[in-house]
Amino acid sequence: MIGQLRGILLEKQPPQLLIDVHGIGYEVDAPLGTFFQLPEVGQEIKLFTHFVVREDAHALYGFCSREERQLFRTLLKVNGVGPKLALTILSSSAPQEFVRCVLSNDTASLVKVPGIGKKTAERLIIEMRDRLAEWQIPGEGASLATSTTSSRHLILQDAIAALVTLGYKQQEANRTVTRIDDGNAASEELIRRALREMM
Repeated sequence: MIGQLRGILLEKQPPQLLIDVHGIGYEVDAPLGTFFQLPEVGQEIKLFTHFVVREDAHALYGFCSREERQLFRTLLKVNGVGPKLALTILSSSAPQEFVRCVLSNDTASLVKVPGIGKKTAERLIIEMRDRLAEWQIPGEGASLATSTTSSRHLILQDAIAALVTLGYKQQEANRTVTRIDDGNAASEELIRRALREMM
């Protein structure tokens, strides 16, 4: 089992990363929450990983925190949820937001995630409710919070810059972020909403 990688980030093209670990290039799939926290290409990174072995492929999934990896592993225990869908779920909402949906029986929010229908949403809630009952994410909200001294303009510009880094055109990113901005969302939430719009 490969539980952690530390190396140099060579490429980042959602959802895949290429990491050089002592001359070996590891291809790692990661959720968007991890992409938001990545350094620039050429810098060192550390990821907590989950290794999946199938008859037709070996796949490595990477996460910036142990908590996000644990939630990924918990999702895999749900009937009908594989690694790709689990990654999509974590890319569509922050871990604490997904936990909130499960604990509050919010199927309406879950069905908005690509690949999740009403039955799958209900199954997620039923099978994960007990597993997530005492779920806590250290520093919850810190990654989404913005400084009280930051202006709205800077928040929007951060979101647009992140989308451009992920490969979207400046004009498209600017138009989408401006349209979906409600005046309250932090930059990371704006990025998530914009990505859903542009998918």
